[in-house]
Amino acid sequence: LSDQQIRAQIVTLQKQLRGQAAAEPPENEAAGDVQAAAAAFLEENKKKEGVVTLPSGLQYQVLKEGDGDKPQATDTVRVHYRGTLIDGTEFDSSLDGEPVEFRLDGVIPGWTEGLQLMPVGSKWKLFIPADLGYGDNPRANGEIRPGDALIFEVELLQIKK
Repeated sequence: LSDQQIRAQIVTLQKQLRGQAAAEPPENEAAGDVQAAAAAFLEENKKKEGVVTLPSGLQYQVLKEGDGDKPQATDTVRVHYRGTLIDGTEFDSSLDGEPVEFRLDGVIPGWTEGLQLMPVGSKWKLFIPADLGYGDNPRANGEIRPGDALIFEVELLQIKK
């Protein structure tokens, strides 16, 4: 290829890349809208009575206080839970079946942090900002979008030893 042909190829590629970049903003805009809605929700939510906001941004509300031990990050716990988006859309729940068991350091950071504060027998509502949830990674068949804040109602039933 001559220099002129190479330059023509580069110009063509640059035009294609500009066209792709122009097509991307709506998706980025949508992600920005999700993040803005999540931030606004968490800002308002922290003003509600009974809602505690931790330095990480995690928020929780005690629905029922237990009196058992509190788990460590390396413990396996048994819980019932219901997960929703800030608009109330349910994306996951164990309530219609058996409680679930998992090692606490193997779940999203908001769960790891929040459940370590809960005594066994407690039922809390966790309000989890995206950076302590799934971040920019969509989940649950697309129901959880990049930047979504999550709400989990969690009942800590047992620490498995």
